[in-house]
Amino acid sequence: HGGAHKLNNTLGQALLARHMGKTRLIAETGAGQHGVATAMAGAVLGLPVEVYMGSTDCERQKLNVFRMELMGAAVHPVHSGTATLKDATNEALRDWAARSADTHYLIGSVVGPHPFPMMVRDFQSVIGRETREQILAAEGRLPDHAVACVGGGSNAIGLFYPFLGDDVVMTGVEAGGRGDAPGDHGASVRFGRPGVLHGALSYLIQDAYGQIGTTHSISAGLDYPGVGPEHSMLNDAGRVSYAVAYDDEVVGAFRYLSQKEGIVPALESAHAIAHVLKNADTYDRDDIVVICLSGRGDKDVATVSDLLKKKGPAATGGGRP
Repeated sequence: HGGAHKLNNTLGQALLARHMGKTRLIAETGAGQHGVATAMAGAVLGLPVEVYMGSTDCERQKLNVFRMELMGAAVHPVHSGTATLKDATNEALRDWAARSADTHYLIGSVVGPHPFPMMVRDFQSVIGRETREQILAAEGRLPDHAVACVGGGSNAIGLFYPFLGDDVVMTGVEAGGRGDAPGDHGASVRFGRPGVLHGALSYLIQDAYGQIGTTHSISAGLDYPGVGPEHSMLNDAGRVSYAVAYDDEVVGAFRYLSQKEGIVPALESAHAIAHVLKNADTYDRDDIVVICLSGRGDKDVATVSDLLKKKGPAATGGGRP
């Protein structure tokens, strides 16, 4: 168990790579979960794996770096730019361009050139298909709302895609970070404008000259200046709404689910939880709201612990929020 939804995609792509005769897998990763899932798939199928990860993310996700290396993957810290997911993706693309004959670039989200966004969506849509089957068995009807965090957006599109033809209200929750100022968030749909990055036209965070802007999120997996092109289309079509959750709200949601349900969520997933908690008064009492809990939070416990310690005894107390 890799701790997130990422294995749905990595195992499918790794099997495809082997079928195509590729002998090497490379990947980019932010929070490390996609890197871990790629390492898992490579270990199972006997394919060597190399993972590019921003040095900033390597530092805040040390546990996942060790997990990747434990499963035999080579992890390459990337020091250029902001040393986060965007820069790791740049390095992976350079590697792939140089060695495409024997290498498969196992992209981790619904980003990049065609057919990657479509392929990753199709592998991840098992989330929505299983949700449909299970909610019908449990409640006898479809959910009223479906909510998921959005960075590149693979868990969200995986949940949303099988429900696009149904009367289900869908919300993707982006990284609000520290606030709405440039460089303080990772909310590409809310604050971005159309541009091309990593082979796809989508909403991007960029400056007045079209250069990719800096981003921030407490969650490494959402610290990305773009979003999957299908999410951009769904936003423009008005089929899916996109909101933001700020770092403080996310930490509160992280603690809330941990203390109310005994489930420690990933900080990425906690964005979706934060949105639902913040908007709880807008739901009817009998509404069914599905939250995609895309990953577990083992990797984030140290980050949250350090943050709460800096805020003082009141923040680290054992009382329930």
